Amino acid sequence: MVERRQSRAAWFFLTPAFFLIVVFFFLPILAGFVLSLTDFDIYSIGSLKNARFVGFRNYAGTLRGGEFWNALRNTAYFVFLGGPLSVLTSLAAALLVNARLVRFKGVFRTVYFAPVVTTLVAVAIVWRYLYHPRYGLLNFALAKCGVPAVDWLGDPAWAMPAIILMSVWKNFGYNMLIFIAGLQSIPEELYEAARVDGAGFLRSFRHITLPGLAPTFLFVSVLTMIGSFQLFAEPYVMTQGGPLRSTTSVILLMYEEGFRWWRLGKASAIAFLLFVIVMAGTMIQLRFRREEQE
Repeated sequence: MVERRQSRAAWFFLTPAFFLIVVFFFLPILAGFVLSLTDFDIYSIGSLKNARFVGFRNYAGTLRGGEFWNALRNTAYFVFLGGPLSVLTSLAAALLVNARLVRFKGVFRTVYFAPVVTTLVAVAIVWRYLYHPRYGLLNFALAKCGVPAVDWLGDPAWAMPAIILMSVWKNFGYNMLIFIAGLQSIPEELYEAARVDGAGFLRSFRHITLPGLAPTFLFVSVLTMIGSFQLFAEPYVMTQGGPLRSTTSVILLMYEEGFRWWRLGKASAIAFLLFVIVMAGTMIQLRFRREEQE
């Protein structure tokens, strides 16, 4: 009798949450998938009668076009270079501000986290000045070292690394806080025992910190990978996808198809292709983590 009442109470409190998830998550996904099977465009907004069912033609057209593969290559560049760089920077910052000898930890954590809550437009204005080919601070520092100036945002070879550098600087503070929480969950007694046994920083980091942070690493890696695949604001604000489409990401391509050319059916197909890629990447990471635990 008591279990039945507890079950009813659980369903009573969970039902509103399930309802919101279905309405604001699953139904939009289903609507987007249906949209990807049509040629929905600006004329269909005026009347749904103008939309025609085209099956998987949008998917086939997207996969045959070079724009999608170029955008996917740029996005993969950002994911596999910017993602690990962001995680390592976050971990280094977390170790630094969590060290016992560091004073004013709260100040450092606030300073490092400040870029996360700063608007991207303000960040872009500052970084566009830093990247300016003639008056930028980076080229000024390179000139002092005798290195020729670099056209950071105008050279296709340097545009994506420049965006990665700015993105890592802006976002590493978020993962830093997660790593700090993971570090503080490791018992201090383990470090004290390691110091008694004569272990230095590197051995303690390898045998205590890394195993203790394993679940945190998985969480941060998955979040960072998903966020990296959603690259949009940085190239949209900084380069508009240029030069020569070298910074056009999959999300930016989807935006252009949907809201610049009003091919909403094709834009939905691109979104679902990206969803499949992100899902595959997440499953691979979870599979590696499960094999490590076994």
